[in-house]
Amino acid sequence: MAREEYFQWAESVLDPGKTFEKPEALADIKIVELCTLILGPSLPSYLSELGATVFKVELPGAGDTMRSLTPFARFFRGCALGWLKEARNKYHLAIDVRVPEGKEVFKDLVKRSDVVVENLRAGTMDRWGIGYRQLREVNPGIIYIALNGFGQWGPYLERPSYDAIAQSESGMAWITGFPDKLPLKSGIWLADYFGGLMGAAGVLGALAYRDKTGKGQFIEYSQAENLIRVMDWTWLYQHYTGKQRERYGNRDVAICPSDVFKCKDEMVGIAAATEAQYAGLCKAMGKPELATDPRFSTHLSRLQEDNALALLDIIRQWAAGKTCAEIDQLACQHGFGAHKVCNGKDHFSDEHLIKRNFTYTVHDPIYGEVMEEGIVPKMSETPGRIKWVGKPVGFDNEYVLKRFLGMKTDRIKGLKERNIIGKWVDTPPGRRPPEGWDGKRGVILT
Repeated sequence: MAREEYFQWAESVLDPGKTFEKPEALADIKIVELCTLILGPSLPSYLSELGATVFKVELPGAGDTMRSLTPFARFFRGCALGWLKEARNKYHLAIDVRVPEGKEVFKDLVKRSDVVVENLRAGTMDRWGIGYRQLREVNPGIIYIALNGFGQWGPYLERPSYDAIAQSESGMAWITGFPDKLPLKSGIWLADYFGGLMGAAGVLGALAYRDKTGKGQFIEYSQAENLIRVMDWTWLYQHYTGKQRERYGNRDVAICPSDVFKCKDEMVGIAAATEAQYAGLCKAMGKPELATDPRFSTHLSRLQEDNALALLDIIRQWAAGKTCAEIDQLACQHGFGAHKVCNGKDHFSDEHLIKRNFTYTVHDPIYGEVMEEGIVPKMSETPGRIKWVGKPVGFDNEYVLKRFLGMKTDRIKGLKERNIIGKWVDTPPGRRPPEGWDGKRGVILT
């Protein structure tokens, strides 16, 4: 009864229906983003979900390259699928920061902000006169983070980096895949998204330090180094044994059993890390004697190469005769880990995700109903939220320049006429552009 009472309490205190009634953890933090693609934009995206006000600055015209990157060149109402998510909750400005008047507008925005995020080639912002060394003169408390593939100094400085490059240089791809196959990179842009997350952790640390001292600081981040940091035992294994880590497919060589198996109708992951879980798996297979078999009776014995392969083969034969639903039921009954290898379609109907409001529907005034994955982590007092998806280039120019910088209409008009600010009208099919959109210099995607 006590357990059930706790579960009810946890659900109540994290009730998603009360999200917009509660304050936001970072509501007083303002972030200026001058980024492209994923590594840079994902960082302020994470923090925007926790309430930070993010000003996404792009050059007038096509804007962020991410706007045109989408699988198989199929656009959702004129926008790349990945871009809609990473641009959510942000105010969109188009400012030509390469010219003097544009620099002044940018600096004026930074003067009123807490954080600057950029992921351009090392030294580009400094060359434009809006790098950390120039911006700290405008705002001594500014926290400035520069993210790229190889950092801000070193022999690889001039090399371009993308997610596949970072996964290769870090060795992540080398240890991923099957022994007799080519190395594999992750199916997602892991170096980018995880990099943005770790960059956000650095920014939060710098904000905490500034709260104590009043001092801002410069942060630099390397994609490849971050992936090396999370490659569990790989580095120490090389250090102590002089051997490189190899590829082992889906088998976990530090936990046994832990692998992906084919059953009658699906693929299923099965793992049993503790002795109790392993004993439960043995009972579920109708082979309780395996729990006391000297080859498998302890975790260390199960990790021995020959023993591990023999045990995984026994489980593989058993799983082949069961449906995924049967294995799932047995896992719940006997306490070992098991779950179907899910695809995107599965998530839209997953009762667990629906119950936890992780299937998050955004009613956006431009793109209509958009279903996205929800917010993590869940917070009881200051829950994160999605307010809107990405907007066209320069959509919020007037709003931000008037509300946050106090500009008058005549000056904004002058900035438009001199091409210091601009817009790219990105009209969803069947919808008229909102009143006031400037499409003279724009392109309409279809």
